[in-house]
Amino acid sequence: MSRHLRAGLIAAVAALALDQAVKLWLLYGYELGRRGAVRLAPFFDMVLAWNTGISYGWFSETGPTGQAIMLAFKAVAVVVLAIWMARSGTLLATIALGLIIGGAIGNGIDRLAYGAVVDFALLHLEIAGKTYNWYVFNLADVAIVAGVGGLLYDSFFGQPAVKAP
Repeated sequence: MSRHLRAGLIAAVAALALDQAVKLWLLYGYELGRRGAVRLAPFFDMVLAWNTGISYGWFSETGPTGQAIMLAFKAVAVVVLAIWMARSGTLLATIALGLIIGGAIGNGIDRLAYGAVVDFALLHLEIAGKTYNWYVFNLADVAIVAGVGGLLYDSFFGQPAVKAP
C-alpha cells in the first residue's frame, strides 16, 4: 500500500469516526434533542435536525424508496471515489478523497440507522434585527466540503498533469 493511499484511508477513517462519535454523544450523552437550541456563540447554535433529503433538505419527501435510491447512489459514489483515491497521484488529492469518502459513509450510516442524517450545527448572522441562517450541517458535511476544497486546490495549484505525447 502506498504512503498516499494510507494517508487517504486514515483521513476517511478519522472523518467517519469523529463524525459518528460526535453525533452519538450529542444524541445520547448530551441529549441535544431534549435541550433544544443551544447557543455556543453569537453566530453559532447547536440544534438537532433530521435531514431526510440531501443537501439543503432537497428530496426530503421521497419516502423509503427515495431513501433506498439515495443510499444506493451513495454506495456507488463511495466505490468510484475509492477507486479514484487508490489511483491518485498526489497526497492532497488522496487525503481530500478520503475526507469525502469518510463523510459520505458517516451520513450513509445515519440514513441506515435513523432514516435521516443527523445535523446539528447552525451558523447564523443577525443584521438590523433580522436573522440569516445557514443550513444545519454536521462534521461529515464539513469533511466533504473540505475534501472538495482540497480537490479543487490540487486541480488548480497542484502538480501539473503530464502531457500526452
